[in-house]
Amino acid sequence: MLDAAPRSGSIQLAAPEATERDYATEYPFRSGGYVLSIFSKALHGLILRALAKGPMRLAQLRRDVGGPAQTTLRGNLETLLRMGALEKVHANGKAALVDNTLTPLGHEMLVVADAVDTWLADAPQGPLRLEGEAGKTSIKALVNGWGSTMLRALAVRPFTLTELDNLISSFSYPSLERRLAAMRLVDLITPVPNGGGGTPYAVSDWLRRAMAPLLAAMRCERRHLAEETAPLTRIDVETVLLLVLPLVSLPADAEGVSQLAVQAGNSSDGRSAGIRLSAQAGKLVGCTSKLQARPENWIRGSANHWLDALVEGRSDQLEVYGDRTLTLDMVDNLHRALFVT
Repeated sequence: MLDAAPRSGSIQLAAPEATERDYATEYPFRSGGYVLSIFSKALHGLILRALAKGPMRLAQLRRDVGGPAQTTLRGNLETLLRMGALEKVHANGKAALVDNTLTPLGHEMLVVADAVDTWLADAPQGPLRLEGEAGKTSIKALVNGWGSTMLRALAVRPFTLTELDNLISSFSYPSLERRLAAMRLVDLITPVPNGGGGTPYAVSDWLRRAMAPLLAAMRCERRHLAEETAPLTRIDVETVLLLVLPLVSLPADAEGVSQLAVQAGNSSDGRSAGIRLSAQAGKLVGCTSKLQARPENWIRGSANHWLDALVEGRSDQLEVYGDRTLTLDMVDNLHRALFVT
C-alpha cells in the first residue's frame, strides 16, 4: 500500500478546459454533497433508520427516535419529505390516519448512512457516531471541504492556505480559511512542518476513506435526484481517484500503464475525465490526469456505471480494452480499499 499519493513529481495536473462548465456555480453543493449534508443533522439519520422498520405515524416515530420536540421532529420530517426521501400514506384507507414511509430514495439513503457510519467508526481519535455532535461536525467539515474544490489540489501534495487561495478563485480567503480550519479540527487534514513561511496541509488517510460515503451519496443523487443535483465534473472525478489511489494494494505482478476514464457532466458528447496510471512490480509509480486519445490499456464508462463499480464492485458494466487483468484489478482494488473491511 502506498504511504502517500504518488509523489508530486510523477503527477501531472491537467487544468480543466475553458469550455468545461463548472456545475458548482449552478448548484449549492458539488456532486454528492447534498445527500451527504442531510446526515449533518443526526435526527435525519434516526428518522430514516426508524422508518426502515416500516411505516409509522408521528407519535410512534417520535418515540422511536428518542422523543425530540414535536416541532423539531416535524421540521426534520418536512426536509426529508421535500427532498423525496419520505412520503405520507393513509393508513388502512382512513384519511385521519397518516403514516410516514420511505421512498426508494429514502431506502438508498440508508446505504449512504451505513457508509457514513463505517467511516465515522474509523475516526483517528476514536469511533464517532452518526447521531453524535462530533460526527455531525466531521460530516459538515467534509461536505464544505469537498464543495470548495481544495481537495483537488491537496490530493496531489500539501498546500498552504495562501497557495490554495491563489489556486481557487471562486472562494474568498476567509472562506477557505474557515473550511481548512474545520477540516483540521476533525483530522481530515494535518499540518506538515516545512521550516519555511506558511504551513502546508496534507490530507489524512481518514479523509481518503471519506470517499466511500461521498461515492455512495453521489450514486444516490444520480439515481434519484439527477435533475436537482450537480453531476460529476472533471474536478470531482480526478479528486476522488487521486485521493483513493494511495489506499490501494496492487498485486505483486502488476505492471504496465492503464487509463481509467469516466464520462463526466450531463452531456453525452463523449468527454471523459480520469487518470492514467503506471505500475511496476506491484507499485504505483506514476499518475497523470492527462488522458491519452488511444491508450494501450483502458477501462471506461458512464458516471453511473463507475459509481456502481466503485460502490458495489460491479465492473461488468464498464468497457475494457487491452490488459483486462491490469484494468479490472485496479477497479476491484479501488472498490475494496473503500468498501471491504
